[in-house]
Amino acid sequence: MKKILIVGGVAGGATAAARLRRLSEGDQIILFERDEYISFANCGLPYYIGDVITDRQKLLVQTVAGMSKRFNLDIRNFSEVTAIDPDQKIVTVKNHQTGTTYTESYDKLILSPGAKPIAPPIPGLADAKNILTLRNIPDTDKIKAVVDSGKVNRAVVIGGGFIGVEMAENLRELGINVTLVEKMNQVLKPLDFEMAQLVHQEINANGVNLILEDGVDHFQKEGSEVVLESGQVLQADLVILAIGVVPENALAKQANLKVGLRGHIVTTVNYEVYNGENDAINPDIFAIGDAVEVVDFVSKTPTAIPLAWPANRQGRLVADYINGKKIRNVGIQGTAVAKVFNQTIAATGNNAALLDLKKIPYQVVVAHRSNHAGYYPNATNIALKLLYNPQTLKILGAQAVGQEGTEKRIDVIATAMKLGATVLDLQDFELSYAPPFSSAKDPVNILGYIAENIIDGVYQTVQWHEIDQIVADGGFLLDVRSPVEVRAGGIKGAVNIELDSLRDRIGEIPIAKDTPIYVTCQVGQRAYLAIRILKNHGFTNIYNLAGGYSTYKTAHYQLAELKFETTAK
Repeated sequence: MKKILIVGGVAGGATAAARLRRLSEGDQIILFERDEYISFANCGLPYYIGDVITDRQKLLVQTVAGMSKRFNLDIRNFSEVTAIDPDQKIVTVKNHQTGTTYTESYDKLILSPGAKPIAPPIPGLADAKNILTLRNIPDTDKIKAVVDSGKVNRAVVIGGGFIGVEMAENLRELGINVTLVEKMNQVLKPLDFEMAQLVHQEINANGVNLILEDGVDHFQKEGSEVVLESGQVLQADLVILAIGVVPENALAKQANLKVGLRGHIVTTVNYEVYNGENDAINPDIFAIGDAVEVVDFVSKTPTAIPLAWPANRQGRLVADYINGKKIRNVGIQGTAVAKVFNQTIAATGNNAALLDLKKIPYQVVVAHRSNHAGYYPNATNIALKLLYNPQTLKILGAQAVGQEGTEKRIDVIATAMKLGATVLDLQDFELSYAPPFSSAKDPVNILGYIAENIIDGVYQTVQWHEIDQIVADGGFLLDVRSPVEVRAGGIKGAVNIELDSLRDRIGEIPIAKDTPIYVTCQVGQRAYLAIRILKNHGFTNIYNLAGGYSTYKTAHYQLAELKFETTAK
């Protein structure tokens, strides 16, 4: 019989506890949670605040009483582990209800302390009475009480990550005037800029004032005024601080465990911790969840990915390993999905910005395809961007923005990545088809077909952010859309010859056939057909504008400046 202590519940700790019991009836398992709730739906919290989820009880995945009985666990909530003695294999625990402190020995110790919201020392923050963060049930109750008071007319959400965007949406759906402030040039960091621009459009279209590339300088008037670095002053009845999280690593540091550059606990592939002084592996202490450093599946470099799936998976794997089962840890892809009003945003792997930072070579494939057969009612567009290694053809990452069926395509690509498929393998994926759900050639297949054209040398690609300079430098850009489409908007300097007239008007192209020629249409499909015609007429140096004018136009979207009245309810 082993005595196993778990510090922290929710996704990682609670999963580990349940799995440990399923694997062994004889072990003594004690779970410590410093707060009241041991297992709750973190990802559902913004939707409870926004009245999408109306039953608070449904946020509680497991109660102390229910989980204790079902899994025969010793669960001690309101109990904070304040110190670890790795040599003596003892932890110190403080009961916050009684104020008493005691020690508990262990054979195995699992750390799952999670992460906490960043609260930087912004001037005026300490004096503010209306600034809240969202991480757990008590935070949710505080925000919910303020919102339900009927006194919130203007809310400012600071931070454009998943929580910030979801909070902005849910507050806006309640009829509150919302301003979302993000210091970077885009929201949702897993997306590349042109994909994030689709989200910016959706945010603006639903009445949220989005401010980018501007941070908070200070708060004044007890938080009722948010002063930005630009000098702009935002009136606020409620401020949600959602600028990210940092690992809860105080316990690890006290125990002299090794932490990474950003403070996350460093572990082996089996989630065992290291000694902070000599890098010796401690085979009796494990760490999982948002507090740990993980390996990026694509680059094999250290990173941190505070998502529910990794924490759940790690909890199960640690329980397996403790019970003698060999485990497999190949790294984390960071597959994620979010709802932003009427759009679904999904991503997996690395984006172009991250690959550039890591100096990993990549080729971009962009497609705009209907989520199901166009002749079936209510088809909507999915914008997809995929990146692959041009040498190995392995998929490095993908992003998608659309409506119904968007996350399905990213899930397929995430699975392909995990199984080591190449971008060409996407062509051969036999995916379910019926008119309400897809097309005979699924958007995932299309990505593979586009990649094949690039790999076979049918054309090269040029990106939206490159084409203006190319044209300015004298490059020839051929737009094969209809004149009506071009009049509605086009790229400055492009020459318009409609696809269906191209064969008859080849002679109007005034460049040598070995000179680079750049071709565009609305999304890239007609440009591909034009490229086939051009090649058959002797042109040898042809580029397709990835994503066509649609991607170009989206990338150049200018934020709408929304003005709200300044009188609170």
